[in-house]
Amino acid sequence: MTATPAGYAALIAAYDLRVPLPRNLSAIGGRHRFVEQDGWRIYSPRYKPAASLEGHLTFALKHEGLELAILKRLFAATGPAPLADLVRGKPTGSYARRVWFLYEWLTGTRLDLPNADRGAYAPIVDPKQQYAVPATTSPRHRVKNNLPGPPAFCPMVFRTEALEHFITKDLQARAQEAIAAVPSDLLARIAAFLLLKDSRSSFAIEDEHSPQDRIQRWARAIGQAGQQPIDHDELLRLQRIVIGDARFVHLGLRTGGGFVGQHDRASRMPIPDHISARPDDLGSLTEGMAAFDRDAALKLDPIVAASVLAFGFVYVHPFDDGNGRLHRYLIHHVLAQRGFNPPGIAFPVSAAILDRIEDYRTALEDYSQRLLPSVQWEPTEHGNVRVLNDTGDFYRYFDATPQTEFLYGSVQRTIELDLPQEAEFLRRYDTIRNDLKLIVDMPDRLSDLLFRFLHQNGGTLPRRRRKREFAALTDAEVTRIEASYRQEFAGEHC
Repeated sequence: MTATPAGYAALIAAYDLRVPLPRNLSAIGGRHRFVEQDGWRIYSPRYKPAASLEGHLTFALKHEGLELAILKRLFAATGPAPLADLVRGKPTGSYARRVWFLYEWLTGTRLDLPNADRGAYAPIVDPKQQYAVPATTSPRHRVKNNLPGPPAFCPMVFRTEALEHFITKDLQARAQEAIAAVPSDLLARIAAFLLLKDSRSSFAIEDEHSPQDRIQRWARAIGQAGQQPIDHDELLRLQRIVIGDARFVHLGLRTGGGFVGQHDRASRMPIPDHISARPDDLGSLTEGMAAFDRDAALKLDPIVAASVLAFGFVYVHPFDDGNGRLHRYLIHHVLAQRGFNPPGIAFPVSAAILDRIEDYRTALEDYSQRLLPSVQWEPTEHGNVRVLNDTGDFYRYFDATPQTEFLYGSVQRTIELDLPQEAEFLRRYDTIRNDLKLIVDMPDRLSDLLFRFLHQNGGTLPRRRRKREFAALTDAEVTRIEASYRQEFAGEHC
């Protein structure tokens, strides 16, 4: 289809901005219909903006929402004078005043303009397009600042049909309903199991087979999520727990480059799938995340906030090791901080992620693939990467929409599938344990082992185990035990 770029697409081209491209770009077509396909939104001729900075900026803010990294690079390219002229030309225009505010908010520099004295207060974020927080007023610009984060860290999330559908489900209420009928003693065991399950799954995602004590130590940390605000010291404390033996790992913020990917086997040349933030930017980025945690994370939808903080952290990748598990910890942190979880219950989000690992990788790569072409880098002599251009804003202001959709789906799974399944499993397990006591008297350690063998073998005690650990059982006892198991777990091993 023949069309003319508009909005951000036109501005990126006109000012030669090296930025990660938005997930959708806009253009003006020749037909009087709207078409959305292959990452393009083609508008009818009646939407055609004036071929000017003001025209395309207004189109972008009105139809495409806020792309803060693009706007900041655009403001650096234009300089302040054209933007001040834009505001002087339309001093009461809501889009002109939004541009004025965004320039000063993003750059930290005031335009040479007197305070606005006319015009209705306009929101910076259109809440029909993107998620926002309750607004504070900026009398200088006569706007309502509802940006969901501070200038140091403010990713955006678009309102999509999928996210709006998730929100209408009221998953928090569903979680409360899922455990309402569970006896308190059973609930305590479910909570303990889910903590271990999440910890074990988080290590498995990293393809690590850690000793049980390390898994349990990390599970205890997850159980305390939400109790301490996230700052540099807390992140370092958590990294120590994750790493365990830190003799060969640098603790604290990276001092060198970082990337996720592989090396060429012959040359050891890095082949990155994702390049992390520069070491020089790590301090301001982690401070920005801490500020987000203290304020905006308490005002946004809990899962939106958890996604923004957790995926922002993993894209920044501030540490040499432990980033993935800390990234998933931050999901628990925000949900617990907001009281989204039922008391004492940690959703096994990592287990849901492990079961949806390809979708997880797709969500991670959605931004990494758009980020990579904007990062200039060179290899180091030790097979690392050295970033050559200023990339900090690309981690402060990314679009977290696909990641939030993924996380909502994972949380829904834990509530609608994992919680009830675990409660039902433990109910059946208790029934079998009680039946076993009526058949034979044996220590709890052996009865647990017997159940495990039955569960692993579809309800039949393996012949080898029958002759070894359980040789004292009679044939009649074995038959009754197997029948009890099959009655509770009938059909699950088909």
